[in-house]
Amino acid sequence: MASLYVASPLHRQETADRPGTVPGRWDYRAPGMATSKKAEVVEAAGREVRVTSPDKVFFPQRGETKLDLVRYYLAVEEPIMRAMGGRPTLLQRFPQGAGGQSFFQKRVPDSAPDWLETATVTTVNGTQSRALVAADVAHLIWAVNLGCLGFHVWPYQVGPGDEDHVDELRIDLDPQPGTGFAEAVVAAGELRALLDEHGIDARPKTTASRGVHVYVRLEPRWSSYEVRAAAVAVARELERRRPDILTAAWWKEERGQRIFVDYNQNAPHKTVFGAWSVRARVGGQVSTPVSWEALAEIDPDELTIASVPARVASDGDPWATMADAPQSIEPLLAMSERDMAAGLMDAPWPPVYPKQPNEPPRVAPSRARDA
Repeated sequence: MASLYVASPLHRQETADRPGTVPGRWDYRAPGMATSKKAEVVEAAGREVRVTSPDKVFFPQRGETKLDLVRYYLAVEEPIMRAMGGRPTLLQRFPQGAGGQSFFQKRVPDSAPDWLETATVTTVNGTQSRALVAADVAHLIWAVNLGCLGFHVWPYQVGPGDEDHVDELRIDLDPQPGTGFAEAVVAAGELRALLDEHGIDARPKTTASRGVHVYVRLEPRWSSYEVRAAAVAVARELERRRPDILTAAWWKEERGQRIFVDYNQNAPHKTVFGAWSVRARVGGQVSTPVSWEALAEIDPDELTIASVPARVASDGDPWATMADAPQSIEPLLAMSERDMAAGLMDAPWPPVYPKQPNEPPRVAPSRARDA
């Protein structure tokens, strides 16, 4: 991990462009951080990455800058690489920082440096793009320099996996109006209990907003269609058990004040906001992996780029061992087969996808009744 704060005579920079310095003299700085008037040169993963406009404020609540965001990613280099290293990412860019306008960038520009690793991915609308691979922290800092305030990650690693064999099941517990993080935590406990019954190890993280994401690292044996089928089965079983707090209803008009178990986050080519990634909120909130024990105790708004590095330093990475024992979804697929044998149809898909076999009509129930 690059260090930012220990001075060293081995790290130096000419200061001719800095007011009050003598041309040709050397300015001793922290290793990994060389400063100039208009840019910083950051050493990360053995590379030097230029960061322009380092003093631009990205998070106005406390005044944190682009450079502060760079420092954050350097501080959490080990856990974020464990979580998303080697995975293609979709960049969400906010050139003016949190609160400003944004756009998604699917394609790495031709002007990118030669060392940048990319992979050809397929997006949900079927187009192919050359996406950034989170090969190391230098790649993340390169993206931060473009104003990236959100890494949306594909569920497979380039090399050992592929788009047809994903290695993560991702359950998004999405609070509906009238519910919030506290209800999502209760829902996560129900999900954990269900997965525990089937011997499946799962780990939670905050979404850096009101919800909870629960991840299962998988053996890369199943297609995204099969993983989605497992997620649908989980959502339906949770709704059966706790219809008072959980819903699998795709149509918002049917959800009520409950937590929606968003199974479609596992649809083919879908990305999910990455672990340890920083949301474009004015407080710089982080999508933070936590232990099950800590989940009920935390305030997600307090998990920010200012607080999370110290938390990692003191408590470690709750996901550190998640990849050591990849899980099987065979018990969940058996649940899916049971539902199909009982006459249930597939659950609705997002409208961007082609109509799927055994899918119900794509029309809201209220409109179907009025027809």
